[in-house]
Amino acid sequence: MPTTPIPQKILARQHEIVADYYREVNQHLADVLAGRATEMLEIRDLAARLCIHPTHLSNTLKLATGHSPCHYFEARIMDLARQLLADTTRTAADIAANLTYDPSNFTKFFKHFEGCTPKQYREQVWAARRAAAAETVTI
Repeated sequence: MPTTPIPQKILARQHEIVADYYREVNQHLADVLAGRATEMLEIRDLAARLCIHPTHLSNTLKLATGHSPCHYFEARIMDLARQLLADTTRTAADIAANLTYDPSNFTKFFKHFEGCTPKQYREQVWAARRAAAAETVTI
């Protein structure tokens, strides 16, 4: 059965929507970290910022990337959480609050994606740093 090729104009718009979505997510997370935003946006809020319907955003991202909008958003939150947990001067509760979570939900969220609690992750990072420091001293 022959298929109809997708016009280049439609493909360009899909990539534009994906790039705009990534930009909005990154900007929003920067605002959250800086304290300029006190709540996490939802996908419908991000779609509204892009002036498109949430279903259209979801379908476009799924078609263009193979993943739902939540996939990238959650991955970026996890990247930030890992970076913040590597900083030994802040408590996990402080990091959770900075990312607009209460400590319990942050722990559940983190464990779901990382497979360990924030405390366990931090201990793994510290152990790796100690091992790296010990290697450099012995060489």
